[in-house]
Amino acid sequence: MILYHGSDVPIPHPDLLHSRANVDFGRGFYTTPIREQAVKWCGKFKRRGRNGILSRYIFDEAAFDRCKMLQFDSYSEDWLDFILTCRSGQDHTEYDVVIGGVANDKVFNTVELYLDQLIDKSEAIRRLRYEKPNLQVCFRSQHIMDAYLHFEGSERT
Repeated sequence: MILYHGSDVPIPHPDLLHSRANVDFGRGFYTTPIREQAVKWCGKFKRRGRNGILSRYIFDEAAFDRCKMLQFDSYSEDWLDFILTCRSGQDHTEYDVVIGGVANDKVFNTVELYLDQLIDKSEAIRRLRYEKPNLQVCFRSQHIMDAYLHFEGSERT
């Protein structure tokens, strides 16, 4: 499987030490199989006057049989609950890889409305969906990345 990561520098050796906590699927190295999506991720760096660098990886899908994986096939209550748990810093699961949709840019406002009980879960999920297809693959295990995620190169966007 080909995966991409958008950043401001090439990342030949991803590590969890440089990962942010309290994001969609928790601390991890975020990739996507959708090149255009990773290019969009580069945009936040370019808007700050930095380089947009797209790194490309090959992931050995045989690893899926060797790791603890959580996959969300759609935007659901379980997906929203997991994102809320991760973003609040309360996730204590031990998944190696989490796969699912990206919460869109309005996530903070939507989560606030939901937590304040001004909208219900189904409305929150509807608001968090992207119009375009998207997918993120979050690596939360250094061992899995080291063994199965292979850097192929990078390019400026």
